[in-house]
Amino acid sequence: MSQLNLLGSCTWLTAKPILIAGLPRWLNRYGLKIKYGILKFMSCLVLCCITVGANATTWRDAMPRAQLIGSGVLHWYGLRIYTAKLWSEYQPFDANAPYALELTYHRNISREQFVDTSLKEIKRIFGKRYDAATLARWQGEMQRAFLDVQANDQLIGVFVPNQGCDFYSAGQRLAQIRDTEFANAFFAIWFDARARHPELSAQLRGRTP
Repeated sequence: MSQLNLLGSCTWLTAKPILIAGLPRWLNRYGLKIKYGILKFMSCLVLCCITVGANATTWRDAMPRAQLIGSGVLHWYGLRIYTAKLWSEYQPFDANAPYALELTYHRNISREQFVDTSLKEIKRIFGKRYDAATLARWQGEMQRAFLDVQANDQLIGVFVPNQGCDFYSAGQRLAQIRDTEFANAFFAIWFDARARHPELSAQLRGRTP
């Protein structure tokens, strides 16, 4: 007869019934036997709940209650580059809470262009704050996370407070980057006071520039 271990060992994996002391034997035998299958089923339910959050395939799975905060279009010398939309479960916008920046492209942009432009903007905004080794590591992370895009393709970056950020295409998660410093530096391209396009930043926040 196995004993219930309250210190966390998995007694239920032995597949033996657990008997409750002090109760008549017939109750223990027929009414209150706790078989391992019941506990295993309960543990599977818990694991399934955890897996749903961990294996979100779209950014909407990760932020199901997100609402549109604001949107705008980036133009460069008269050309439409992308339409940006900011989504969050919190209004007004809180840069310290989870949010998603959705970019829908109107032109073909290579992964190399996106990575190179992002690095240049981070260095422009922060100067020499980040050393060459850090920037090289971030370059590798972005190469892994980004794709070549064509007109109407989407790239969505999700800010995850105290963890980093996730990147998605329209239909799948591309990468998780667990680096809070990178996440802050990357999204500063749009939301820092020194952002290159302050009017777009204001539109995304739902403000009139």
